[in-house]
Amino acid sequence: MLTVVTRSGQVESWHRGAVAVCHDGEPVLAVGDVDGFVFARSAVKPLQALPFLERGLAERLALPDAELAVMCASHDGAPVHTAAVRSFLARGGLREDQLGCGPHAPFDADARRDLLRSGAKPEKVHNNCSGKHTGFLHLARACGDDLTRYLEPDSRAQQEVHAAVAAMAGCPAPLPLGLDGCGAPTFRLPLVALARAFSRLANPTGLPPVRAAACRRILQAVGTAPTLLAGEERLCTALVRTWPGGCFAKNGAEGVYAVALAPDPARRRWPGGLGLSIKIDDGAERGYQPVVVDLLRRLGVFAGDAVPAALQAFHRVPIHNTQRREVGEVRCAAEWPL
Repeated sequence: MLTVVTRSGQVESWHRGAVAVCHDGEPVLAVGDVDGFVFARSAVKPLQALPFLERGLAERLALPDAELAVMCASHDGAPVHTAAVRSFLARGGLREDQLGCGPHAPFDADARRDLLRSGAKPEKVHNNCSGKHTGFLHLARACGDDLTRYLEPDSRAQQEVHAAVAAMAGCPAPLPLGLDGCGAPTFRLPLVALARAFSRLANPTGLPPVRAAACRRILQAVGTAPTLLAGEERLCTALVRTWPGGCFAKNGAEGVYAVALAPDPARRRWPGGLGLSIKIDDGAERGYQPVVVDLLRRLGVFAGDAVPAALQAFHRVPIHNTQRREVGEVRCAAEWPL
C-alpha cells in the first residue's frame, strides 16, 4: 500500500502500487513489483524527444526553450501552450491539420471556460500531446518519411524514437508497444527500467556525446520554461521549479510518474543522477502525488529535509466537501526501506 485516503480521521480508501529508484543507472530502492511491465505512456516524452535534438533540429529551427519544453509536455492547453505549439509548427511550415492527435477540451479551467463562452470547439493544438506530435512531424520530415504516416511504428522517425527509449531504459529492442491516447505508439517496459532511463537523463555521463548534450538541453529548457511542461497548478511544474535546470518530472496516464534529478554533491548519500518511477495499480493520479513528494523527502533531496512550501499541497492533499470544509486528506503510507 502506497497511499491512503482518510475521512474524519479514518482510512476510507487506499492505493497500491510499486516504486523504483535508480542512482546513476543502478537500482537502489524497490517497493512492490518493479520488474513488472507497465505502459509508460507520456512519462517517456523526454526520451522520445532525443532523436529530434540529436539530429540538430533544435538548432536548425532556432527552437527556443519554451517550444522544446512543450514538445516534452502533457500541457494544460492554456493560451501559453497553444501559442508555443503553433509557433513550433510554423518553424517548419507545418499545419495544425497535420497533427495526428485528436482534439480535446483544455485541461486549464480558464481556457476551457473561455472556449465554451466563445462557442468555439477544441482544436488539435489543445490536445495535451500536441507539442510531442509537432516534434514528431519535424523529425519525420528530417527522416524523409511520408508525413501522413508519421505515427506508424515502422516509419523511420518512430524507429529512431523506439531505439532511443529502449537504449535509455537499458532494454533490448524491440519493446512491446501499445497505442497511446493521442494515437502515438506507447512503450511497455519494466518499472525499474523507466527509473533507469530517468537516472541517465539526469546524469548522461557515459552516454554518447550527442545524446548526453540532448539530455542536458532538455533539463535546461524545462528549467527555463517550467509552465510549458505542464501548467501552473501541476506537480511537474512545481518540481521543476524546485530545481531549475536540474530536474525533469513527468506524469503518464493511468498512475505513472517519473522524476529525474541531476547530480548534486550536497546529496551525500545520492550525489549522482537519481531516477524515480512510480506506478499506481488502479491508475489514479491522486495515488502518486503524495508518494512522489514523500519519497523525495525520505531520500534527503530537500534542503533541511523539509518539504518546500510549493510542494506541500501535493504531499498531503486535503479533501473538502461541498461546504468547503476539510474532511480528510490523501497522504503517503509507504514504509521506505532506506
